[in-house]
Amino acid sequence: MVFDCVVVGAGPAGAAAAYHLAKRGRSVLVLEKHSLPRYKPCAGGVSPAIAEWFDFDFSPVIARKVDTIGYTWKLEDPVKAKLEALDPMWMVHRDVFDHFLVQQAQKQGAEVRDSTPVTGIEFKSDRWQVSTSNGSVEGRYLIAADGAEGPMSKWLGFKQPKRRLGAILEAVAPEAEHLDARFEFGMVKNGYLSSFPKENGCSIAAATFRGGDPSDLQNLLGDYATQVGIPATACKQFTHSLCLWKGNQKLHTQNALLAGEAASIVDPLIAEGVRPAIFTGVKAAEAIDAALASSSCALENYTKTVSEEWGSDMAWAHRIAGAFYRFPGLGYKQGIKRPAATVYFGRILCGQMRYSDIANTAIKRLSGGLIPGMG
Repeated sequence: MVFDCVVVGAGPAGAAAAYHLAKRGRSVLVLEKHSLPRYKPCAGGVSPAIAEWFDFDFSPVIARKVDTIGYTWKLEDPVKAKLEALDPMWMVHRDVFDHFLVQQAQKQGAEVRDSTPVTGIEFKSDRWQVSTSNGSVEGRYLIAADGAEGPMSKWLGFKQPKRRLGAILEAVAPEAEHLDARFEFGMVKNGYLSSFPKENGCSIAAATFRGGDPSDLQNLLGDYATQVGIPATACKQFTHSLCLWKGNQKLHTQNALLAGEAASIVDPLIAEGVRPAIFTGVKAAEAIDAALASSSCALENYTKTVSEEWGSDMAWAHRIAGAFYRFPGLGYKQGIKRPAATVYFGRILCGQMRYSDIANTAIKRLSGGLIPGMG
């Protein structure tokens, strides 16, 4: 059988693409190297804005909803703010959440083969031949959604992105469940810590945006957990890579697209990854459906759409991040502590506002303590 599309990777991007392609009546095969459900290092905060791209209910996989966010600077100078007039943020376990998306794609007719690593790809005439540990499959189109560390983008000839560092601490302890959703600044150089409560525990993430050492992040995670009263025996740690959006880039090639972290779509300011991954999956499905219907410029339009609807705003996020992480102490006082910061943050996550709407004001304010006459 020659599938209309082979999707490599069963994360949010791959599952979203498979769902929408299958729903349009296209034959889809999803290949996943791990056994499903599989663990994914992630703090597990998901924007409720993703619901608009689907016609099913996500409530079965929402572990908790959060409408208040706290901030600290080196564990002191706390600020707590409510997400007024906005849908609460979703806290999810990524193994459960991702598998749920895959199952929705299967209900639409997508075929899923887990425990099936891809070992190579080759374009032959008018289709892709995808070699796996369990034999070869063929697809007219290919979506590479195998994450920040997957080989697909390299095999397709794309320039390899610079990878940043991330680490996750998973705590299973009743005392952790009652922690606030919180961002901690100052402990991680050129980055931050975040903690999101789940049922009977929490996930604590650390990310750095300008280099760093994975062992340093892990030590900081352990220190943070101890400071907030989580016993070391309740914790497990993981490290992972982040591919931040660094500017507009080509995301298409011969009958193939990049989606999710393989396309380096992670927010360069707050490292949000799930919502942009799903966005690229939805748009990849639209593009390949159009290509299958003989649209000659469909894949090129995918690159253009992602650049215009996501990348252009990430350019502003990158500028804000540069101003903030250069002098984070000033940024915390001039930006984070202001009540409007959480309102804007929540609206951006909910898709009601873009970074471009606040960028000039934010950069001016973050620079206010350094440039005479500004603030």
